[in-house]
Amino acid sequence: MLSELRIKNLGIIEEISWQLSDGLNIITGETGAGKSLLIDALELLLSGKPDAEAIRQGADEAQIEGIFKLDQTAAFSFLKELLVQKDLYEDDDILVITCRLRKNGSGVSRINGHTVTKSFLHQVGRLLVDVNGQNGTFSLLDGKSQLEILDAYADTIGLRNEFTAKADELQKKKQELHNLEQNERDRTQREEFLKYQLNELNQAQLQDGEEEELEQKKKILTSIETLKTYSIEVYQALYEDDGSMNSTPVVDKLSATARILKKLVDLDPSLKEQLKFVEDAVAGLTEIARDIQSYNENLNFDLDSLEKTDARLELIRQLKRKYGATIAEMLAFQKKTAEDLDGLTHNTERTVQLTKEIASLRLESGRIAHQLSRDRVKATVRMETDVKKELCDLNMSQVIFKISIDQSPDAEGIPFPNGECYSFNDKGADSVEFMASTNPGEELKPLISIASTGELSRFTLALKSALAETNTGRVLIFDEIDIGVGGRSGEILGKKLWNLGLQHQVICITHLPQIAVFADAHFGVHKETSGDRTLTMLQTLDGDLRIRELTLMLSGPEYTAASLKNAKELMQKVCTWKNSRQKGN
Repeated sequence: MLSELRIKNLGIIEEISWQLSDGLNIITGETGAGKSLLIDALELLLSGKPDAEAIRQGADEAQIEGIFKLDQTAAFSFLKELLVQKDLYEDDDILVITCRLRKNGSGVSRINGHTVTKSFLHQVGRLLVDVNGQNGTFSLLDGKSQLEILDAYADTIGLRNEFTAKADELQKKKQELHNLEQNERDRTQREEFLKYQLNELNQAQLQDGEEEELEQKKKILTSIETLKTYSIEVYQALYEDDGSMNSTPVVDKLSATARILKKLVDLDPSLKEQLKFVEDAVAGLTEIARDIQSYNENLNFDLDSLEKTDARLELIRQLKRKYGATIAEMLAFQKKTAEDLDGLTHNTERTVQLTKEIASLRLESGRIAHQLSRDRVKATVRMETDVKKELCDLNMSQVIFKISIDQSPDAEGIPFPNGECYSFNDKGADSVEFMASTNPGEELKPLISIASTGELSRFTLALKSALAETNTGRVLIFDEIDIGVGGRSGEILGKKLWNLGLQHQVICITHLPQIAVFADAHFGVHKETSGDRTLTMLQTLDGDLRIRELTLMLSGPEYTAASLKNAKELMQKVCTWKNSRQKGN
């Protein structure tokens, strides 16, 4: 339900905070006072459409805020799921929607403080409020809404959801198959290309770290003479006299040092450790010298090895230009190419599998859609009868109401048990249309063809009344439902609206006291002049204020004591009727 609507700087509204009640909320007031502006504000709030013309003159922006209390009925389960998906749901079941309209034509809408798109806001709005009014925004005229109404009445929403899941799976499988078939023309060419790439990499037998090892090997092979020169110099410095007069190898010097140190130890044993260190150094350096000599002897220029190393490095450089900046990247590319090639190899198998799955899903979807269609057709008979009764109560007995359910043949659609295939969407294979004839002798036409706004409003009321217990949840708004209706019919409308308020929150703008008297909450709208500005004011009417409003509606501003008495009697009569109905329930 809508618990509060706050409006600032919209039209001739400067600022209003409207706190609504459960049940039937009635709005009355003189023509032009701004009653419909309240409904316009709610529609703007739930559509988010920028409308600079709606902003109050002299203001830079208009602000609208609606606070909704979500109940625990199944009707709001989808809405809650929708909000949870967008991380907009609050645990306290309060939904706060705000809208700011600016003079430059821009606007921003938020749900629970989070900015949302207009399309998402519109989706939420359709689940919260059902507006039926002068501007033709009757949800009843929307084909999707008609199907929702029928499924709610027929209790087929569960079966429809089952079909939706199957249809969604079917569409995904068909899309996957389409993509496979679409790529089939390129598959062979791509497969050959992948095979070429993989073969080139496989033949290369790349090893991680190999390039660095090859570079080092090449460096050695191209520096053989320098390495031999350096190594012999090291050997001679350590171990062997190179023949020069001032040259004494390090090992010889250390050996001489060790002999002298040994004489010291003979005299003073405290230097034993130092002696051992020098002797070990002599032995170690001798071993190193021999290793260097062996290294030098094994250094031979190998042209064949150098050419092979260069060739291997060149191959790696060529592959890097194609497959990656490093060997690690090329190895990763090689693995991915093998996987892609394997996937292409299995494409044919997947195509066969998908074809079988699609055939099975088409049969299953067709079975569910056929059952769904049968249940809907059965429900139309009961629903047409219930709506007809409500129309008779509203003095519209001449109106004929029918529900048309059709399917469109489509060879690519889903098969019914009779073998015929029909097109489908996520709601089934049925096209639902509410039809009516408002005058004797006229042919049945879609509801959208009914010209009279008042007639369409009352038709909507009849339908909502017939569905009151199966279509609970949304706020129902009727803007001047009493167009072309007299006092006697007004009482009937009032009763219907009040009964509807037992299952819904209802907001109704009316000029008839016979309707207004049934209000659970009555609000008066009037204009006031402040300086050179005109303001719309909203007032809760109860007690004497309400009696006075009903009297004015009955007799005009020049009312008499008798008129006042009539208003009180009318109110007493309705109170008695309400009490009897409540006790009966």
